[in-house]
Amino acid sequence: QVQLVESGGGLVQAGGSLRLSCAASGRTFSTYSMGWFRQAPGKEREFVGRIIWSSGNRYYADSVKGRFTISRDNAKNTVYLQMNSLKPEDTAVYYCAADIRGGNIRSQYDYWGQGTQVTVSS
Repeated sequence: QVQLVESGGGLVQAGGSLRLSCAASGRTFSTYSMGWFRQAPGKEREFVGRIIWSSGNRYYADSVKGRFTISRDNAKNTVYLQMNSLKPEDTAVYYCAADIRGGNIRSQYDYWGQGTQVTVSS
């Protein structure tokens, strides 16, 4: 059974940084794409970025490019989202997701974590 557990959310001032973690278990993820999405109140869940576990190739939404970085730790089966230069508009619940098909679209992911709240104050 696939399990994804996010952690690291919290309250931070604009311009600050946070690092989110997504601990994955339940299968071998070497062929998977691991995605990060976020959902602000009243808005659709949107793509933030993803990493292809095997190659390490990374892709980002334009809104976070240059500020957010995704990485992985193979030994810990954990994916990270380092968020720098945070803005109030980054406030959302952040979710990690996993799937073999995984791209930039929510429906391409079958496995989801429970989410972690990130709040950026101005």
